[in-house]
Amino acid sequence: MIIRDALEADLPAIVEIYNEAIRGRISTAQLDEVSVEERLPWFRQHSAKSHPLWVAEIDGEIAGWFSFHPFIKRAAYRGTAEISVYVSEEFRHRGVGKAMLDKAAAHSPTVGLNALVGYIFEHNEPSVRLFERMGFERWGFLPRVARVDGVERGVVIMGRHVS
Repeated sequence: MIIRDALEADLPAIVEIYNEAIRGRISTAQLDEVSVEERLPWFRQHSAKSHPLWVAEIDGEIAGWFSFHPFIKRAAYRGTAEISVYVSEEFRHRGVGKAMLDKAAAHSPTVGLNALVGYIFEHNEPSVRLFERMGFERWGFLPRVARVDGVERGVVIMGRHVS
């Protein structure tokens, strides 16, 4: 497995993995599938230094992607980043998510980040367990803040200090 900065040429695979997640209704609050054109501005806003977008590649295929986002755009929060991890259904249970979280924890202090925060649907137990195994703790809970197909969903806030 290779984890590297995403290239614009990777965007179709990134979008397909995200659309899988949208269809699965377990890991994103986005309800409608997205297009490459819609995601292009999002892709271009990532800075390779402080808030990169990575892909995990296995045998030449994009197996998953990972992104850092500014947590809250106020000066005191500069050391915290919100993170997202998505793994293709085809590559799940092969250590892709773990590898990307490992790399994120190692990379974060080098760019001035000291805390990582992830928002995970409460019913997404595999992701909650993965984050817990990777040293994240439950820092908060937002009950019934999302409505997905008429079902209210809570969000677990997972956090980890990395420096």
